[in-house]
Amino acid sequence: MKYSKATNYALHTMVHLLRLPIGNRIGVQKLAEIQRLSPTYLSKILTKLAKSGLIESTPGVNGGYQVAKPKHEISFLDVILAIEGDANFFTCSFSHHAGCHIEQVMLNVEQNMKHELDKKLLIDIANQVDNQCKNRHKNTL
Repeated sequence: MKYSKATNYALHTMVHLLRLPIGNRIGVQKLAEIQRLSPTYLSKILTKLAKSGLIESTPGVNGGYQVAKPKHEISFLDVILAIEGDANFFTCSFSHHAGCHIEQVMLNVEQNMKHELDKKLLIDIANQVDNQCKNRHKNTL
């Protein structure tokens, strides 16, 4: 199974937004610059994140993007679903009267994976990044 590049960028973008002080916003241009992406491409990702309610945008000179949900409620699964949607990864190609045993195994594994991704919070990654930055700064003093 492989997630799209958009999901990769969305996860990184969310970690960056989670690291912002509460009330601060960042523009698409700056976010794109940080990740070395086209602002147009990143805008499409940000639109999906905003439609899912994970982030919000404020227009204008001092506008930009910020997290819309409580920081401790945003999981990996939330971001993945916002970008990829909720379709099953596996669908049986054959028609079976009593159901496909292979499909049942695959769906069970998929549900287990979703459960694990739902337990993993992005704020934990943001905190790890913050701690790494603080430690690097301490070592340079």
